[in-house]
Amino acid sequence: MHLIFRTLLLLVTARRRPALGIWDSSSLSLRVLPTDIDIAMHVNNGMYFSLMDLGRFELMVRAGVWDVFRRKGWSPVVSAETIAFRKSLTLGQQYSIETRIIGFDDRAIYFEQRMVSRGEIYARAYIATRLVSKQGPVANEEIFAATGQQPPADLVLPEWLHEWRENNALPSTRRPAPHRWVR
Repeated sequence: MHLIFRTLLLLVTARRRPALGIWDSSSLSLRVLPTDIDIAMHVNNGMYFSLMDLGRFELMVRAGVWDVFRRKGWSPVVSAETIAFRKSLTLGQQYSIETRIIGFDDRAIYFEQRMVSRGEIYARAYIATRLVSKQGPVANEEIFAATGQQPPADLVLPEWLHEWRENNALPSTRRPAPHRWVR
């Protein structure tokens, strides 16, 4: 909720930027705001994922698929994510969120996102996403058909990412996932 106004503004302003294909890379320039930092005066580790949402929305809008998703009642959700940090982004610092789709499997579409400042990677994340409707998850084939943007033939998901998602997945919502740490 803390990024709702930035998200709404982005959904409007991204339409004014040059169009992209969904398989292209996007670059969203931002500045670290006071609401992004924690007591250590740098971007809070949890805030990176929220900011990266903006990068994925920007790519979807510029690629023309966001409107397709909304018309169909589809919403993007994250099913898994991992991040590595290299340097801290600090108050007032300019940076960009670099976003691209790096592959897909039968259950997810995978993004690589980077926080970059002055030509240096500060953080890199891999995010497994899905689109869901009121009926449940939307199959990737249905997404590709609806958007008219088929994956490039040379787009191959690195095996380690598929294994990472499989090894970190929780049971589906149709199966129990009991918690037993505390008795």
